[in-house]
Amino acid sequence: MATLAKVAAQPNPATIAGVLARLEEIEAALPRGDGVAWFTRLYLAVTRAVDGAAPKFHDERFLTTLDVVFAGLYFDALRAFTAGPEACPKAWAPLVEARANRHIAPIQFALAGMNAHINRDLPVAVVRTCEALKLDLPGADREHADYEAVNGLLAATEQKVKRQFATGFAGELDAALRAVIGKADDRIAMWNVALARDAAWTQAEALWELRRIPPLASRYLATLDRVVGFAGRGLLIPLL
Repeated sequence: MATLAKVAAQPNPATIAGVLARLEEIEAALPRGDGVAWFTRLYLAVTRAVDGAAPKFHDERFLTTLDVVFAGLYFDALRAFTAGPEACPKAWAPLVEARANRHIAPIQFALAGMNAHINRDLPVAVVRTCEALKLDLPGADREHADYEAVNGLLAATEQKVKRQFATGFAGELDAALRAVIGKADDRIAMWNVALARDAAWTQAEALWELRRIPPLASRYLATLDRVVGFAGRGLLIPLL
């Protein structure tokens, strides 16, 4: 079995099929209870669902490119972590640092990964995709419509996987602690994938305008990275 470091060291895939294969490799390289593995399972399920749905979009090229660029940022974070934890983006640090904590429920790991990936990585991916395809982000109305069109599918898949995560260890732990702290879901009830993606598009618009001032753009992204990391630590407060 390949180690996570060996898998992460590979060049980022350039196709959706490659992304799916890489996510499968990451999952296979990790122990079942690993926190990064729980997020990877959720990410893999969502990516498969979106790829398999094949709805009609205005610009399929945009969404395909965005998905590949977006996934690449996750792979970059894992590569940085395996090379040296200090190099890992701060948004991802809470997940990778707490990944072996058995007092954190699987759904917490999954949503902490979504927090990092959507709130920090997605704005960057939108900007990079528009640059690669020579699109003007402020005028990309058709692309934005396509971006929002997948929200329902993402939310439905997320809810399905969350129910799966709530069985076994997570379900038993939730039942044991319900009288004391309430449902595990209460801690992450504020999470809404559509709202998070809306905020990510707005952050992308800000980063797009800040490209004209590179030092400020760098500071802005660094601040966003830290804020998202802070939120991630809140999602990963142990249940015991």
